[in-house]
Amino acid sequence: MHLNIADFAVAVERQLDSRLKDYPVIIAPTASARAVVYDMSEEAFRAGVAKQMPLSRAVRRCPDAIIIPPHEDRYAQGMEAILREVLPYSPLIEPGEADGHVFIDITGTSRLFGPPVDVAWRMYRRIKDRLGFAPVWSVAPNKLVAKVATRLVKPRGEYIIDEGEESDFLAPLPLSVLPGMEPEDLLRFKALNLERVHQAAGLTLDQLSVPFGHRAGFVFQTLRGIDPSPVLAAGQKPPQILAVHEFIEDTPTREGIEGAVYGLAEKIGVELRRMRKAARMLAMAIDYSDGVRRTRRMRVNPPSAHDRVLFQTARFMLDLAWTRRVRLRRMRLICEKPVFPSAQMALFPDPAAEKQEALTAAVDRIRERFGRRMILTGPGLAS
Repeated sequence: MHLNIADFAVAVERQLDSRLKDYPVIIAPTASARAVVYDMSEEAFRAGVAKQMPLSRAVRRCPDAIIIPPHEDRYAQGMEAILREVLPYSPLIEPGEADGHVFIDITGTSRLFGPPVDVAWRMYRRIKDRLGFAPVWSVAPNKLVAKVATRLVKPRGEYIIDEGEESDFLAPLPLSVLPGMEPEDLLRFKALNLERVHQAAGLTLDQLSVPFGHRAGFVFQTLRGIDPSPVLAAGQKPPQILAVHEFIEDTPTREGIEGAVYGLAEKIGVELRRMRKAARMLAMAIDYSDGVRRTRRMRVNPPSAHDRVLFQTARFMLDLAWTRRVRLRRMRLICEKPVFPSAQMALFPDPAAEKQEALTAAVDRIRERFGRRMILTGPGLAS
């Protein structure tokens, strides 16, 4: 089961201040000249406001919106309250990061609580009556299909998919709604004139291997609604993704160090795409030869599994952490709490970004066929 409280930050603020109901609301830092939208209400979304949009542009599109600074402590408390309401129904509960998303594995609970649909309705009524939230919910055989289902009925509604109906359910949908599909994946499908799931699902695994290389297996399963990833137990920490580079000899040149950082970013990106997740928070830890360690953390906005985005963030953290004139022994790049990537597409696509994605896709195909070091970027040449 997947619960999704639409526009969660706005929903929390509206519970605390009823005067905000029925008005367009934008949540964004108001003291920053370069502020971007943290969340927005359905009314603001319909006016053209999107997450991560510059606040100045959002205000032009929705001049009547009420602007509120984000209060992340409130949203974390809201998630804790939701978890308290659903914990009696299952020990396998995987919440998002204060974003209103919760996966619940209700396998084997029928003898206690009845059919899965009855359990879902009980959770819905419990959260609505006690907390005032009206979550979108779905019941499906796995997390992938359940998440797609709630995306279709957002901001209000429910969806039920029985076992064996996964492929038929996904078939008429656009490829962009599938979790884990990166923009470069959609560009590859677009180059093949494929826009719907049923069109792409007609390709065999061998055929998908030509444009997608090592990602073909992931794409093949996703198109058919196959998702073996389990729901984590309540309280279990989400998996971290770790990439390590050891300097066997003296620390190389600056270019060599950046090349090593790029290699770490590539490893993190491959694992994120395999998990159908994206990086929201990265950490860079460097160990000096005298035993001193420096660690820096940084958010990735918007969350991404793209190698180049991860590299840019990691390189910036390296500059913050590498402040001593002492040789380096080891570098670690850590993706903390991977999240599901946003399904929201750009309202006005950037032609330059599309060209960059196409170039990246071409490089990936060459590497998959001839090896990673057959074609290298500037940083990769020095690694």
